[in-house]
Amino acid sequence: MNQGAKTKRLVVMAVFSSIAYLLMMLDFPIGLSAFLKMDFSELPVLIVALIYGPGAGLIVEAIKNLLYYLIQGSATGVPVGQVANFVAGAAFVLPVSYMFRKYRTTKGLTFGVVTGTVLMAVLMAVLNYYVFLPAYTMFLHMPAYTTSGARELIVKGILPFNLIKGVLTGVIFVLLFTRMKTWLTKQVAM
Repeated sequence: MNQGAKTKRLVVMAVFSSIAYLLMMLDFPIGLSAFLKMDFSELPVLIVALIYGPGAGLIVEAIKNLLYYLIQGSATGVPVGQVANFVAGAAFVLPVSYMFRKYRTTKGLTFGVVTGTVLMAVLMAVLNYYVFLPAYTMFLHMPAYTTSGARELIVKGILPFNLIKGVLTGVIFVLLFTRMKTWLTKQVAM
């Protein structure tokens, strides 16, 4: 890769990281839980992951969350929410990127979106139970969740939220992709 291509790649990743951060700030609740908010910050991450590969998508996902933590801060003082957002985003974006790069079709992209949605929902349910909810409890000095309370929160809040987020983001991205398919396919770096 020549110097001009490297520079272009870095600029594109920086711009899309900024766009992702801005979209992350435009979050809104969807009624399942007060602390779970929907945003569409994965859309620019997906575009970068399709063009430059999964690694570039992960870098944009990381920069987005780092910017959010540095600018907005965290309720706990520790970036528990940003780490959770990074993991959820990575679980969603990686299958989409891999499936598109393997098949280069809308069908492959759609299969990746479905796989990413299921992976994100299941992984975040498990990680919230064992890692993120206990971390929030510890850093916010809240009474510990009971096992049944944590299960109820995950089953009635976190799992459905991540399924809804994956479906909404996926549908919007597939619609965007159908409009941008020719351009995106030309941009894909091997």
